[in-house]
Amino acid sequence: MLGFLKSGFDKIKNALAKTRSLLAKKIQQLFSGKIDESTLEELEKILYEADLGTETAVDMTEIVRRFLRSHKEASSEAILSCLRDYALKLLNEPPKVLAPIPKPGEPRVILITGVNGSGKTTSIAKLARLFKKQGNVVLLAAADTFRAAAIEQLSIWAERIKVDLVKGQSGSDPAAVVFDALAAAKARHCDIVFIDTAGRLQNKTELMQELGKIQRVASKTIENAPHETWLVIDATTGQNALDQAIVFNSFTPLTGLIITKLDGSAKGGILLAIYRKLGVPILWVGIGEGDEDLTSFDPKHYVEALFDL
Repeated sequence: MLGFLKSGFDKIKNALAKTRSLLAKKIQQLFSGKIDESTLEELEKILYEADLGTETAVDMTEIVRRFLRSHKEASSEAILSCLRDYALKLLNEPPKVLAPIPKPGEPRVILITGVNGSGKTTSIAKLARLFKKQGNVVLLAAADTFRAAAIEQLSIWAERIKVDLVKGQSGSDPAAVVFDALAAAKARHCDIVFIDTAGRLQNKTELMQELGKIQRVASKTIENAPHETWLVIDATTGQNALDQAIVFNSFTPLTGLIITKLDGSAKGGILLAIYRKLGVPILWVGIGEGDEDLTSFDPKHYVEALFDL
């Protein structure tokens, strides 16, 4: 899409160590003895507890049940291989939403949203840094006007990574900031605009509706803007992350996900649950605190790290 770099397998494997201990190692132990229906019931429980989601856990268990009909003496390694194949096939299915392409000469506008504490503003800064290193002219829009600290945080990042920033006063209209930012981006011939929006809970209807106003203003300024809407999700929240994605997607069609704090979570399986439910591509994963620790998502690396022993 935008020349994303692929992450290293070792990094993602280390990040998923906690999840893997709840998943691959337990499955290995489970299938080391006699296999019967109670084994499959326990498998479904293990998959669910690793936050793969109810639907994914049921589907995977059924896949293994069918596999065992023709491989009655299957080893735990064979079972894990079966699960890997299913997970990789799922993540390689085409996304349900495709992002529009900007008109020639106009910037790609990416709206970033998420709940408070998800790592949204920091992720924007890391993305801006990455895209600038790839040769893009990047502009940041500080449209989180509800928190003065958010504007200050993004200002510090913009100065640090040397990219342009458009901001307003604390409490000002976020849509007005977006209008000014997109006008500036066109005048300065920017390639990419990242819009930081206020952290909002999925149950706060008025704040969710505000996203609609921002989108309307953006589309009047630049055709089809925002071209993409990315949701930032904290992996440590597990099933609540799926709930967030469902609600946000109902208010504004998501074109991508950024999963943060994967390295501190035992709930790394939630990525499968979200993709199965929504078909929204996982674009980036946060696997540490450093500037280089937001990396593009590689389905093959993720699946291998999840199910390898």
